[in-house]
Amino acid sequence: MSASHCDIVLSPARATDEEQIREALINSGIAPNTPFKVIRRSIDARGKQVRIRLRCVLGAEANAAHGFVLCDGNVSRAPEVHIVGMGPCGLFAAIKLIELGYKPVLIDRGKDVRSRRRDLAAINKQHLVNPDSNYCFGEGGAGTYSDGKLYTRSKKRGNVLRILEILVAFGASTDILIDAHPHIGTNKLPGLITRIREYILSCGGEIHFSRKLTDLRVQGNRLSAIQLDAKEWLPCKALILATGHSARDIFELLHLRGIAIEAKDFALGVRVEHPQQLIDAVQYHCSSSRDPYLPPASYSLAAQVQGRGVYSFCMCPGGIIAPCATAPGEIVTNGWSPSKRNNPFANSGMVVSITAKDYSARDGANPLAALRYQADVERRAWELGGGGQTAPAQRLVDFAERRHSSSLPKNSYLPGLKSAMLSECLPAAVYRSLAQALPQFGKKMRGYYSNEAIVVATESRTSSPVRIPRNEGLEHPAVQGLFPAGEGAGYAGGIVSAAMDGERVADAVAMRLAAKSNKR
Repeated sequence: MSASHCDIVLSPARATDEEQIREALINSGIAPNTPFKVIRRSIDARGKQVRIRLRCVLGAEANAAHGFVLCDGNVSRAPEVHIVGMGPCGLFAAIKLIELGYKPVLIDRGKDVRSRRRDLAAINKQHLVNPDSNYCFGEGGAGTYSDGKLYTRSKKRGNVLRILEILVAFGASTDILIDAHPHIGTNKLPGLITRIREYILSCGGEIHFSRKLTDLRVQGNRLSAIQLDAKEWLPCKALILATGHSARDIFELLHLRGIAIEAKDFALGVRVEHPQQLIDAVQYHCSSSRDPYLPPASYSLAAQVQGRGVYSFCMCPGGIIAPCATAPGEIVTNGWSPSKRNNPFANSGMVVSITAKDYSARDGANPLAALRYQADVERRAWELGGGGQTAPAQRLVDFAERRHSSSLPKNSYLPGLKSAMLSECLPAAVYRSLAQALPQFGKKMRGYYSNEAIVVATESRTSSPVRIPRNEGLEHPAVQGLFPAGEGAGYAGGIVSAAMDGERVADAVAMRLAAKSNKR
Protein backbone atom coordinates (compact mmCIF):
# COMPACT_ATOMS: atom_id res chain seq x y z
CA MET A 1 0.00 0.00 0.00
CA SER A 2 1.39 3.42 -0.96
CA ALA A 3 -1.09 5.73 0.81
CA SER A 4 -4.25 5.76 2.89
CA HIS A 5 -6.69 8.44 4.02
CA CYS A 6 -7.84 9.23 7.52
CA ASP A 7 -10.47 11.70 8.77
CA ILE A 8 -10.14 13.28 12.20
CA VAL A 9 -12.12 15.91 14.11
CA LEU A 10 -10.39 18.31 16.50
CA SER A 11 -11.14 21.46 18.43
CA PRO A 12 -10.05 24.65 16.64
CA ALA A 13 -7.09 25.10 19.01
CA ARG A 14 -5.83 21.50 18.61
CA ALA A 15 -6.26 21.67 14.83
CA THR A 16 -3.46 24.25 14.63
CA ASP A 17 -0.94 22.00 16.43
CA GLU A 18 0.88 19.38 14.34
CA GLU A 19 1.61 17.23 17.42
CA GLN A 20 -2.09 17.18 18.33
CA ILE A 21 -2.92 16.12 14.77
CA ARG A 22 -0.32 13.34 14.97
CA GLU A 23 -1.71 12.16 18.31
CA ALA A 24 -5.23 11.95 16.82
CA LEU A 25 -3.79 10.04 13.88
CA ILE A 26 -2.11 7.50 16.18
CA ASN A 27 -5.36 7.12 18.16
CA SER A 28 -7.10 6.25 14.89
CA GLY A 29 -4.75 3.30 14.35
CA ILE A 30 -1.97 4.77 12.22
CA ALA A 31 1.56 3.83 13.24
CA PRO A 32 3.68 6.52 14.94
CA ASN A 33 6.10 8.45 12.70
CA THR A 34 4.03 7.74 9.57
CA PRO A 35 4.47 10.72 7.20
CA PHE A 36 1.18 12.52 6.59
CA LYS A 37 -0.17 15.42 4.60
CA VAL A 38 -3.29 17.48 5.29
CA ILE A 39 -5.36 17.42 2.10
CA ARG A 40 -8.65 18.95 3.29
CA ARG A 41 -9.72 21.21 6.15
CA SER A 42 -13.22 22.48 6.88
CA ILE A 43 -15.13 24.05 9.77
CA ASP A 44 -18.14 22.42 11.41
CA ALA A 45 -19.76 25.63 12.66
CA ARG A 46 -22.47 23.97 14.77
CA GLY A 47 -20.04 21.68 16.55
CA LYS A 48 -17.35 24.37 16.62
CA GLN A 49 -14.87 21.76 15.39
CA VAL A 50 -12.41 21.39 12.56
CA ARG A 51 -12.68 18.39 10.24
CA ILE A 52 -9.37 17.34 8.73
CA ARG A 53 -8.71 14.77 6.03
CA LEU A 54 -5.17 13.42 6.10
CA ARG A 55 -3.21 11.40 3.61
CA CYS A 56 -0.83 9.00 5.26
CA VAL A 57 2.04 8.54 2.82
CA LEU A 58 3.93 5.25 2.79
CA GLY A 59 6.88 3.95 0.80
CA ALA A 60 8.35 5.82 -2.17
CA GLU A 61 5.53 8.34 -2.32
CA ALA A 62 6.75 9.92 0.91
CA ASN A 63 9.69 11.44 -0.96
CA ALA A 64 7.86 12.26 -4.20
CA ALA A 65 7.90 15.85 -5.39
CA HIS A 66 4.57 17.70 -5.60
CA GLY A 67 3.44 21.03 -6.90
CA PHE A 68 3.66 23.03 -10.10
CA VAL A 69 7.09 23.71 -11.62
CA LEU A 70 7.36 26.91 -13.67
CA CYS A 71 8.57 26.56 -17.25
CA ASP A 72 11.92 28.28 -17.84
CA GLY A 73 11.82 28.35 -21.65
CA ASN A 74 11.99 31.47 -23.82
CA VAL A 75 9.23 32.07 -26.34
CA SER A 76 10.26 35.51 -27.59
CA ARG A 77 10.72 34.18 -31.15
CA ALA A 78 7.79 31.74 -31.07
CA PRO A 79 4.47 32.18 -32.94
CA GLU A 80 2.33 34.88 -31.30
CA VAL A 81 -1.09 34.52 -29.72
CA HIS A 82 -2.85 37.74 -28.75
CA ILE A 83 -4.80 37.83 -25.49
CA VAL A 84 -7.08 40.76 -24.72
CA GLY A 85 -7.78 40.97 -20.99
CA MET A 86 -5.42 40.32 -18.06
CA GLY A 87 -7.79 38.78 -15.56
CA PRO A 88 -7.36 35.18 -14.37
CA CYS A 89 -8.49 33.80 -17.73
CA GLY A 90 -5.99 35.83 -19.76
CA LEU A 91 -3.09 35.34 -17.33
CA PHE A 92 -3.52 31.57 -17.06
CA ALA A 93 -3.94 31.30 -20.82
CA ALA A 94 -0.57 33.08 -21.13
CA ILE A 95 1.12 30.71 -18.64
CA LYS A 96 -0.25 27.72 -20.55
CA LEU A 97 0.82 29.10 -23.93
CA ILE A 98 4.38 29.52 -22.65
CA GLU A 99 4.36 25.86 -21.58
CA LEU A 100 3.15 24.92 -25.07
CA GLY A 101 5.86 26.95 -26.82
CA TYR A 102 3.84 29.98 -27.98
CA LYS A 103 4.42 33.66 -27.30
CA PRO A 104 1.56 35.38 -25.46
CA VAL A 105 0.97 39.04 -26.31
CA LEU A 106 -1.27 40.40 -23.55
CA ILE A 107 -3.26 43.60 -24.04
CA ASP A 108 -5.29 45.32 -21.32
CA ARG A 109 -7.20 48.57 -21.37
CA GLY A 110 -6.29 49.17 -17.72
CA LYS A 111 -3.14 49.81 -15.72
CA ASP A 112 -0.75 47.63 -13.72
CA VAL A 113 -1.82 46.71 -10.19
CA ARG A 114 0.19 49.46 -8.49
CA SER A 115 -1.07 52.23 -10.78
CA ARG A 116 -4.67 51.03 -10.40
CA ARG A 117 -4.63 51.97 -6.71
CA ARG A 118 -4.79 55.69 -7.45
CA ASP A 119 -7.91 55.19 -9.56
CA LEU A 120 -9.55 53.08 -6.82
CA ALA A 121 -8.81 55.84 -4.31
CA ALA A 122 -10.42 58.37 -6.68
CA ILE A 123 -13.61 56.27 -6.81
CA ASN A 124 -13.81 55.98 -3.03
CA LYS A 125 -12.84 59.53 -2.11
CA GLN A 126 -13.77 61.72 -5.08
CA HIS A 127 -16.47 59.56 -6.73
CA LEU A 128 -14.49 59.67 -10.00
CA VAL A 129 -14.81 56.56 -12.17
CA ASN A 130 -12.09 55.98 -14.76
CA PRO A 131 -13.80 53.78 -17.38
CA ASP A 132 -10.51 52.04 -18.22
CA SER A 133 -9.01 51.65 -14.73
CA ASN A 134 -11.22 50.67 -11.80
CA TYR A 135 -12.12 47.69 -9.60
CA CYS A 136 -12.90 45.62 -12.72
CA PHE A 137 -10.43 46.76 -15.38
CA GLY A 138 -6.66 46.51 -15.18
CA GLU A 139 -3.97 43.97 -14.40
CA GLY A 140 -5.44 40.94 -12.64
CA GLY A 141 -8.98 41.90 -13.58
CA ALA A 142 -11.85 42.17 -11.11
CA GLY A 143 -10.37 39.49 -8.84
CA THR A 144 -7.28 41.49 -7.88
CA TYR A 145 -9.14 43.98 -5.70
CA SER A 146 -12.27 41.92 -5.11
CA ASP A 147 -11.28 39.30 -2.57
CA GLY A 148 -9.58 36.37 -4.27
CA LYS A 149 -12.09 33.69 -3.30
CA LEU A 150 -11.18 30.41 -4.98
CA TYR A 151 -14.44 28.47 -4.71
CA THR A 152 -15.67 26.66 -7.79
CA ARG A 153 -18.21 24.06 -8.80
CA SER A 154 -16.63 23.66 -12.25
CA LYS A 155 -14.43 20.71 -11.34
CA LYS A 156 -15.30 18.79 -14.49
CA ARG A 157 -13.97 21.57 -16.73
CA GLY A 158 -10.33 21.39 -15.71
CA ASN A 159 -7.75 20.62 -13.08
CA VAL A 160 -8.61 22.70 -10.01
CA LEU A 161 -5.55 21.49 -8.07
CA ARG A 162 -3.26 22.58 -10.90
CA ILE A 163 -4.69 26.12 -10.77
CA LEU A 164 -4.21 26.28 -7.00
CA GLU A 165 -0.67 24.92 -7.26
CA ILE A 166 0.21 27.56 -9.85
CA LEU A 167 -1.08 30.25 -7.49
CA VAL A 168 1.06 28.77 -4.70
CA ALA A 169 4.07 28.80 -7.04
CA PHE A 170 3.55 32.56 -7.42
CA GLY A 171 3.27 33.19 -3.69
CA ALA A 172 -0.19 32.20 -2.45
CA SER A 173 -0.33 30.40 0.90
CA THR A 174 -0.29 26.60 0.74
CA ASP A 175 -3.46 26.75 2.86
CA ILE A 176 -5.44 27.20 -0.37
CA LEU A 177 -4.55 23.61 -1.27
CA ILE A 178 -6.41 22.20 1.74
CA ASP A 179 -9.05 24.68 2.88
CA ALA A 180 -12.64 23.82 1.96
CA HIS A 181 -13.17 27.49 1.04
CA PRO A 182 -9.75 28.73 -0.14
CA HIS A 183 -9.13 32.46 -0.16
CA ILE A 184 -6.09 34.60 -0.94
CA GLY A 185 -7.17 38.08 0.18
CA THR A 186 -7.18 41.42 -1.59
CA ASN A 187 -4.08 42.55 0.30
CA LYS A 188 -2.06 39.58 -1.01
CA LEU A 189 -3.26 39.44 -4.62
CA PRO A 190 -1.42 42.48 -6.09
CA GLY A 191 1.97 40.98 -5.22
CA LEU A 192 0.99 37.62 -6.65
CA ILE A 193 -0.28 39.18 -9.89
CA THR A 194 2.94 41.20 -10.19
CA ARG A 195 5.00 38.01 -9.96
CA ILE A 196 2.92 36.39 -12.72
CA ARG A 197 3.56 39.43 -14.95
CA GLU A 198 7.30 39.28 -14.25
CA TYR A 199 7.33 35.57 -15.11
CA ILE A 200 5.53 36.10 -18.43
CA LEU A 201 7.96 38.84 -19.40
CA SER A 202 10.99 36.78 -18.33
CA CYS A 203 9.85 34.00 -20.67
CA GLY A 204 9.65 36.37 -23.64
CA GLY A 205 5.97 37.26 -23.56
CA GLU A 206 4.74 40.79 -24.21
CA ILE A 207 2.39 42.90 -22.07
CA HIS A 208 0.74 46.16 -23.14
CA PHE A 209 -1.14 48.20 -20.54
CA SER A 210 -3.54 51.06 -21.27
CA ARG A 211 -4.26 49.68 -24.74
CA LYS A 212 -7.87 49.16 -25.74
CA LEU A 213 -9.33 46.79 -28.33
CA THR A 214 -11.53 48.97 -30.56
CA ASP A 215 -12.13 46.94 -33.71
CA LEU A 216 -11.68 43.60 -35.46
CA ARG A 217 -10.96 42.90 -39.09
CA VAL A 218 -12.48 39.73 -40.49
CA GLN A 219 -11.68 38.65 -44.04
CA GLY A 220 -14.00 35.96 -45.31
CA ASN A 221 -14.57 34.00 -42.13
CA ARG A 222 -11.07 34.52 -40.67
CA LEU A 223 -9.80 37.06 -38.18
CA SER A 224 -6.90 38.92 -39.79
CA ALA A 225 -6.20 41.95 -37.59
CA ILE A 226 -7.19 43.81 -34.42
CA GLN A 227 -7.32 47.55 -33.86
CA LEU A 228 -6.04 49.21 -30.69
CA ASP A 229 -7.04 52.65 -29.45
CA ALA A 230 -9.02 53.38 -32.63
CA LYS A 231 -5.80 53.90 -34.61
CA GLU A 232 -3.29 51.04 -34.72
CA TRP A 233 -3.95 47.79 -36.58
CA LEU A 234 -2.02 44.65 -35.63
CA PRO A 235 -1.96 41.46 -37.73
CA CYS A 236 -3.61 38.72 -35.65
CA LYS A 237 -4.11 35.04 -36.47
CA ALA A 238 -5.33 33.94 -33.04
CA LEU A 239 -7.08 36.09 -30.46
CA ILE A 240 -8.14 34.90 -27.00
CA LEU A 241 -10.91 37.30 -26.00
CA ALA A 242 -10.80 37.34 -22.19
CA THR A 243 -12.23 40.78 -21.48
CA GLY A 244 -14.55 39.99 -18.56
CA HIS A 245 -18.28 40.54 -18.30
CA SER A 246 -18.08 44.26 -17.50
CA ALA A 247 -16.52 45.14 -20.89
CA ARG A 248 -19.81 46.22 -22.46
CA ASP A 249 -18.10 48.00 -25.35
CA ILE A 250 -16.71 44.63 -26.52
CA PHE A 251 -20.22 43.16 -26.71
CA GLU A 252 -21.36 46.28 -28.58
CA LEU A 253 -18.42 45.97 -30.98
CA LEU A 254 -19.11 42.32 -31.79
CA HIS A 255 -22.80 43.10 -32.36
CA LEU A 256 -21.91 46.06 -34.58
CA ARG A 257 -19.59 43.89 -36.68
CA GLY A 258 -22.26 41.22 -37.12
CA ILE A 259 -20.35 38.65 -35.03
CA ALA A 260 -22.93 36.48 -33.29
CA ILE A 261 -23.54 36.94 -29.56
CA GLU A 262 -26.48 35.84 -27.40
CA ALA A 263 -28.38 37.32 -24.47
CA LYS A 264 -27.85 35.20 -21.36
CA ASP A 265 -29.64 34.72 -18.03
CA PHE A 266 -27.87 36.19 -15.00
CA ALA A 267 -28.77 37.36 -11.47
CA LEU A 268 -29.26 40.77 -9.93
CA GLY A 269 -30.02 42.15 -6.49
CA VAL A 270 -28.33 43.93 -3.59
CA ARG A 271 -25.45 43.70 -1.11
CA VAL A 272 -26.46 42.82 2.45
CA GLU A 273 -24.10 43.71 5.29
CA HIS A 274 -24.27 42.65 8.97
CA PRO A 275 -21.89 43.22 11.87
CA GLN A 276 -19.50 40.25 11.73
CA GLN A 277 -20.09 39.63 15.44
CA LEU A 278 -23.79 39.06 14.72
CA ILE A 279 -23.02 36.47 12.01
CA ASP A 280 -20.51 34.79 14.33
CA ALA A 281 -23.15 34.59 17.08
CA VAL A 282 -25.71 33.10 14.67
CA GLN A 283 -23.39 30.57 13.05
CA TYR A 284 -21.24 29.55 16.04
CA HIS A 285 -24.06 29.78 18.62
CA CYS A 286 -21.97 31.97 20.89
CA SER A 287 -23.30 34.82 23.01
CA SER A 288 -20.10 36.89 22.91
CA SER A 289 -16.92 36.76 20.82
CA ARG A 290 -16.15 33.64 18.79
CA ASP A 291 -13.36 31.23 19.65
CA PRO A 292 -10.14 33.01 18.52
CA TYR A 293 -9.08 29.84 16.69
CA LEU A 294 -12.22 29.91 14.55
CA PRO A 295 -12.35 32.06 11.38
CA PRO A 296 -15.00 34.76 10.95
CA ALA A 297 -18.22 32.93 10.16
CA SER A 298 -19.74 32.86 6.69
CA TYR A 299 -23.10 31.69 5.37
CA SER A 300 -24.81 30.40 2.25
CA LEU A 301 -28.54 30.91 1.77
CA ALA A 302 -31.01 30.05 -0.97
CA ALA A 303 -34.77 30.04 -1.48
CA GLN A 304 -37.37 29.70 -4.22
CA VAL A 305 -39.87 32.55 -4.33
CA GLN A 306 -42.69 32.29 -6.86
CA GLY A 307 -40.51 30.27 -9.21
CA ARG A 308 -37.44 32.48 -8.89
CA GLY A 309 -34.18 31.57 -7.25
CA VAL A 310 -32.96 33.94 -4.53
CA TYR A 311 -29.51 33.22 -3.14
CA SER A 312 -26.42 34.62 -1.46
CA PHE A 313 -23.48 35.35 -3.75
CA CYS A 314 -19.81 36.13 -3.10
CA MET A 315 -20.11 36.11 0.71
CA CYS A 316 -17.29 38.11 2.36
CA PRO A 317 -16.75 37.52 6.10
CA GLY A 318 -14.72 40.28 7.73
CA GLY A 319 -15.08 42.21 4.50
CA ILE A 320 -15.84 45.51 2.80
CA ILE A 321 -18.44 46.59 0.23
CA ALA A 322 -16.64 48.14 -2.74
CA PRO A 323 -17.83 50.55 -5.47
CA CYS A 324 -17.35 48.62 -8.72
CA ALA A 325 -18.85 50.87 -11.38
CA THR A 326 -16.98 50.82 -14.69
CA ALA A 327 -18.44 54.04 -16.06
CA PRO A 328 -19.85 57.29 -14.67
CA GLY A 329 -23.60 57.31 -14.08
CA GLU A 330 -24.00 53.85 -12.53
CA ILE A 331 -23.88 52.23 -9.10
CA VAL A 332 -22.40 48.73 -8.89
CA THR A 333 -21.30 47.05 -5.66
CA ASN A 334 -19.18 44.02 -4.88
CA GLY A 335 -17.48 42.68 -1.77
CA TRP A 336 -13.95 41.74 -0.75
CA SER A 337 -11.99 40.61 2.29
CA PRO A 338 -8.35 40.93 3.32
CA SER A 339 -6.47 37.69 3.96
CA LYS A 340 -7.14 37.87 7.73
CA ARG A 341 -10.80 38.74 7.21
CA ASN A 342 -10.56 41.02 10.21
CA ASN A 343 -12.91 43.86 9.29
CA PRO A 344 -15.93 44.31 11.59
CA PHE A 345 -18.56 43.61 8.90
CA ALA A 346 -19.78 40.62 6.90
CA ASN A 347 -21.33 41.25 3.50
CA SER A 348 -22.85 39.16 0.75
CA GLY A 349 -24.63 39.67 -2.52
CA MET A 350 -28.29 38.66 -2.27
CA VAL A 351 -29.50 38.16 -5.80
CA VAL A 352 -32.49 37.03 -7.84
CA SER A 353 -32.45 34.97 -11.05
CA ILE A 354 -33.15 37.02 -14.18
CA THR A 355 -34.42 35.17 -17.26
CA ALA A 356 -35.40 35.96 -20.85
CA LYS A 357 -38.96 36.63 -19.69
CA ASP A 358 -37.60 39.66 -17.81
CA TYR A 359 -35.07 41.15 -20.21
CA SER A 360 -36.84 40.40 -23.49
CA ALA A 361 -40.00 42.25 -22.44
CA ARG A 362 -38.57 45.52 -23.77
CA ASP A 363 -35.83 44.53 -26.22
CA GLY A 364 -37.21 41.29 -27.60
CA ALA A 365 -34.61 39.00 -29.16
CA ASN A 366 -31.87 41.64 -29.21
CA PRO A 367 -28.68 39.89 -28.00
CA LEU A 368 -27.92 42.95 -25.85
CA ALA A 369 -31.32 42.82 -24.10
CA ALA A 370 -30.01 41.34 -20.82
CA LEU A 371 -27.10 43.79 -20.77
CA ARG A 372 -29.45 46.75 -21.17
CA TYR A 373 -31.76 45.44 -18.45
CA GLN A 374 -28.73 45.25 -16.12
CA ALA A 375 -27.49 48.73 -17.09
CA ASP A 376 -30.91 50.31 -16.51
CA VAL A 377 -31.00 49.11 -12.91
CA GLU A 378 -27.48 50.43 -12.26
CA ARG A 379 -28.44 53.83 -13.71
CA ARG A 380 -31.60 54.05 -11.57
CA ALA A 381 -29.56 53.25 -8.46
CA TRP A 382 -27.15 56.06 -9.38
CA GLU A 383 -30.06 58.49 -9.72
CA LEU A 384 -31.60 57.33 -6.44
CA GLY A 385 -28.26 57.81 -4.67
CA GLY A 386 -28.13 61.41 -5.84
CA GLY A 387 -25.22 61.09 -8.26
CA GLY A 388 -21.58 60.21 -7.74
CA GLN A 389 -20.86 56.89 -6.07
CA THR A 390 -23.12 57.45 -3.06
CA ALA A 391 -25.23 54.30 -3.00
CA PRO A 392 -28.91 54.07 -1.98
CA ALA A 393 -29.53 51.87 1.05
CA GLN A 394 -32.06 50.72 3.68
CA ARG A 395 -31.98 48.78 6.89
CA LEU A 396 -32.81 45.15 6.14
CA VAL A 397 -36.19 44.83 7.88
CA ASP A 398 -37.23 48.25 6.59
CA PHE A 399 -36.39 47.08 3.08
CA ALA A 400 -38.49 43.92 3.34
CA GLU A 401 -41.42 45.81 4.89
CA ARG A 402 -41.18 48.70 2.39
CA ARG A 403 -40.43 51.29 5.06
CA HIS A 404 -38.07 54.26 4.79
CA SER A 405 -35.07 54.05 7.12
CA SER A 406 -34.75 57.19 9.21
CA SER A 407 -31.08 56.38 9.81
CA LEU A 408 -28.47 53.93 8.56
CA PRO A 409 -26.06 51.88 10.70
CA LYS A 410 -22.28 52.06 10.50
CA ASN A 411 -21.07 50.27 7.40
CA SER A 412 -18.02 49.56 5.26
CA TYR A 413 -18.99 51.34 2.02
CA LEU A 414 -16.45 54.17 1.78
CA PRO A 415 -18.08 56.50 -0.81
CA GLY A 416 -21.08 56.80 1.52
CA LEU A 417 -24.74 55.75 1.59
CA LYS A 418 -28.04 57.57 1.24
CA SER A 419 -31.25 56.33 2.85
CA ALA A 420 -33.71 55.61 0.04
CA MET A 421 -36.53 53.26 -0.95
CA LEU A 422 -34.73 50.61 -2.99
CA SER A 423 -38.02 49.49 -4.50
CA GLU A 424 -37.68 52.63 -6.63
CA CYS A 425 -34.59 51.34 -8.46
CA LEU A 426 -34.99 47.56 -8.40
CA PRO A 427 -37.31 45.84 -10.89
CA ALA A 428 -40.62 45.00 -9.19
CA ALA A 429 -40.10 41.23 -9.50
CA VAL A 430 -36.60 41.48 -8.01
CA TYR A 431 -37.80 43.60 -5.09
CA ARG A 432 -40.75 41.29 -4.33
CA SER A 433 -38.55 38.20 -4.44
CA LEU A 434 -35.99 39.69 -2.06
CA ALA A 435 -38.63 41.07 0.30
CA GLN A 436 -40.20 37.62 0.63
CA ALA A 437 -36.92 35.69 0.86
CA LEU A 438 -35.22 37.76 3.58
CA PRO A 439 -37.70 36.81 6.36
CA GLN A 440 -37.31 33.16 5.27
CA PHE A 441 -33.56 33.48 5.69
CA GLY A 442 -34.19 34.90 9.16
CA LYS A 443 -35.93 31.64 10.08
CA LYS A 444 -33.01 29.59 8.76
CA MET A 445 -30.45 31.81 10.53
CA ARG A 446 -32.08 33.19 13.66
CA GLY A 447 -30.84 36.77 14.03
CA TYR A 448 -30.13 37.33 10.33
CA TYR A 449 -33.40 39.20 9.75
CA SER A 450 -32.40 42.32 11.66
CA ASN A 451 -32.37 46.08 11.28
CA GLU A 452 -28.76 46.00 12.43
CA ALA A 453 -28.13 44.85 8.86
CA ILE A 454 -28.12 47.11 5.82
CA VAL A 455 -29.18 46.54 2.20
CA VAL A 456 -27.21 48.40 -0.50
CA ALA A 457 -28.06 48.65 -4.21
CA THR A 458 -26.94 47.21 -6.55
CA GLU A 459 -25.27 43.81 -6.87
CA SER A 460 -25.62 43.37 -10.61
CA ARG A 461 -22.38 41.98 -12.08
CA THR A 462 -22.83 38.39 -10.90
CA SER A 463 -22.14 36.88 -14.31
CA SER A 464 -22.14 37.88 -17.94
CA PRO A 465 -25.48 38.99 -19.44
CA VAL A 466 -24.06 37.91 -22.82
CA ARG A 467 -22.66 34.66 -24.18
CA ILE A 468 -20.25 34.62 -27.11
CA PRO A 469 -20.80 31.27 -28.83
CA ARG A 470 -17.98 28.87 -29.60
CA ASN A 471 -17.71 25.46 -31.25
CA GLU A 472 -16.15 22.21 -30.05
CA GLY A 473 -12.74 23.66 -30.81
CA LEU A 474 -13.55 26.61 -28.48
CA GLU A 475 -13.46 28.94 -31.49
CA HIS A 476 -16.24 31.28 -32.54
CA PRO A 477 -18.36 29.26 -35.01
CA ALA A 478 -18.37 32.03 -37.62
CA VAL A 479 -14.91 33.59 -37.16
CA GLN A 480 -11.80 31.42 -37.34
CA GLY A 481 -9.07 32.67 -35.05
CA LEU A 482 -11.44 34.24 -32.49
CA PHE A 483 -11.48 32.31 -29.21
CA PRO A 484 -14.00 33.70 -26.66
CA ALA A 485 -12.97 32.79 -23.11
CA GLY A 486 -13.73 33.19 -19.44
CA GLU A 487 -16.44 35.09 -17.60
CA GLY A 488 -17.04 37.72 -20.26
CA ALA A 489 -17.78 35.10 -22.88
CA GLY A 490 -20.16 33.32 -20.49
CA TYR A 491 -18.03 30.24 -19.72
CA ALA A 492 -16.80 30.87 -16.18
CA GLY A 493 -17.95 32.31 -12.88
CA GLY A 494 -14.95 33.10 -10.69
CA ILE A 495 -11.17 33.10 -10.47
CA VAL A 496 -10.62 29.34 -10.63
CA SER A 497 -13.17 28.57 -13.34
CA ALA A 498 -11.90 31.51 -15.42
CA ALA A 499 -8.31 30.31 -15.03
CA MET A 500 -9.28 26.78 -16.06
CA ASP A 501 -11.14 28.10 -19.09
CA GLY A 502 -8.10 30.17 -20.04
CA GLU A 503 -5.97 27.05 -20.00
CA ARG A 504 -8.50 25.07 -22.04
CA VAL A 505 -8.68 27.80 -24.65
CA ALA A 506 -4.89 28.07 -24.78
CA ASP A 507 -4.75 24.33 -25.50
CA ALA A 508 -7.37 24.77 -28.24
CA VAL A 509 -5.45 27.66 -29.84
CA ALA A 510 -2.23 25.63 -29.84
CA MET A 511 -4.00 22.69 -31.50
CA ARG A 512 -5.50 25.01 -34.13
CA LEU A 513 -2.17 26.66 -34.94
CA ALA A 514 -0.37 23.33 -35.03
CA ALA A 515 -2.97 21.95 -37.45
CA LYS A 516 -2.52 24.99 -39.72
CA SER A 517 1.24 24.58 -39.65
CA ASN A 518 1.01 20.89 -40.55
CA LYS A 519 -1.11 21.68 -43.63
CA ARG A 520 1.64 23.81 -45.12
